[in-house]
Amino acid sequence: MAFCYRHPRRETGVSCSSCGRAICPECMTSTPVGMRCPDCAGATTRVVRGVGGGAPRVTYLLIALNVLVFAGELLGGGAATGTGGAGSLIAELGLSRAAVGAGEWWRIVTAGFLHGGLFHLAFNMLALYVLGDLLEPRLGAVRFLALYLASLACGALGALLLAPDGVTVGASGAVFGLMGAAAVMMWRDGIPLFESGLGAWILLNLLITFLVPRISIGGHLGGLLGGALAAWLLGRAGSVGLRGNAALLPVVAIAALAVAGAIAISSGTGY
Repeated sequence: MAFCYRHPRRETGVSCSSCGRAICPECMTSTPVGMRCPDCAGATTRVVRGVGGGAPRVTYLLIALNVLVFAGELLGGGAATGTGGAGSLIAELGLSRAAVGAGEWWRIVTAGFLHGGLFHLAFNMLALYVLGDLLEPRLGAVRFLALYLASLACGALGALLLAPDGVTVGASGAVFGLMGAAAVMMWRDGIPLFESGLGAWILLNLLITFLVPRISIGGHLGGLLGGALAAWLLGRAGSVGLRGNAALLPVVAIAALAVAGAIAISSGTGY
């Protein structure tokens, strides 16, 4: 157990999210990026955080990819409002039990980059930008991408479980996974979720999930639970001897199990 750098006799398990120094409850300042010590909380200069640091480049890349795919949807006959037709890309790459059961397993991934309208895209990309800016600098690019893809796969599994008919698209499963991951990481840092605002954000999105029609309940819940579990396992990796790239093994296992489950659920379903 470490000791607070300002109160050497006080044991603590919390460290500053910026400089890494141990801090006791009296010295903690809650921020959206974790607990900070008094020195870092009052600093006016930006502090590089986590194992990655720097700009969240993977987040920017994911946003750009989603936007480019949506442009492809429009060129393929899709409607910007989501009410004038799905377009060829959604028909060819959207998630459905029938298609995955027929051997088109790649739809588990491709559906997570398709959107049913401009508002759908904008809502997900705004959430991805906020959560990516929070998580990627702390996790690093590789771990963040692994977490995102595992959440996406878990969201697909949830969608197929609860929506046996129809086609599901959207990055919402992955975004909900990032929400779940952020909640777990804040909990590990001792940050009250509702003080940070994340708890209220998650509850609002869950309320929207259950009240607004045509939203994939399974996709949102599957992503949320998958991302939370992946983040918890990442946090526990060091305690069981998994360090460096080996720490990604549990996250890869979650993604693989989600994909296998999605294929198993869809097997035997025909057009």
